[in-house]
Amino acid sequence: MADEEVQLRAYALIDRMQPQFAAFLASELDGDVPLEKMAELWMELSPGSEVYNLLDSALKECHAKPGLQMVEREFGVLELHSFDLESVKEAGQIILRSCGLDVSQRIKAKVVSSKIIHKVNPYQAQQINKNRKGTLLLPGKSLLVFEVEPATYVVLAANEVEKAANIELIHFNPFGRFGRLFIAGGESEIKTALEAALTAVEKS
Repeated sequence: MADEEVQLRAYALIDRMQPQFAAFLASELDGDVPLEKMAELWMELSPGSEVYNLLDSALKECHAKPGLQMVEREFGVLELHSFDLESVKEAGQIILRSCGLDVSQRIKAKVVSSKIIHKVNPYQAQQINKNRKGTLLLPGKSLLVFEVEPATYVVLAANEVEKAANIELIHFNPFGRFGRLFIAGGESEIKTALEAALTAVEKS
């Protein structure tokens, strides 16, 4: 049992990681490498230091592998993944039981902003490319910038837009106050992606 009262800020379960999404994470996470088609769980908790104890309790009882445990200011974030969806769900239940919480107590995800930039200018594309970790943004593409709170929920939007539309994943950041997603594509694909992102957040 955790020593302090724990707040469940985010609980984001992904049933099947998409190719670009999984490749992005594999290049970014410090722990076990996630792969396409794996299931995945992200949790954001407060106080942040609880992630160490809670992740350890899950790893002792289930077969899911950890990709991340991180404390940033007052929040802690952890990620677990497996080809077996039930193992990932079990890990989540172990963590919730360890701190006396239920998934219904998570903070509801909220869209902070969504902006479409039509036919990106070459100079703007280069500015974004300097800070991106995914695909290069090409001039003339349309760009969706999508922000959510709590930040961790952006992973749901990032994975779902790839399911729904033929897009390029430019970057996403699930840490900090807001989670931000940058995706590029043609006009119709970006509109479809926006709808998918909004639905993913609404259902979280």
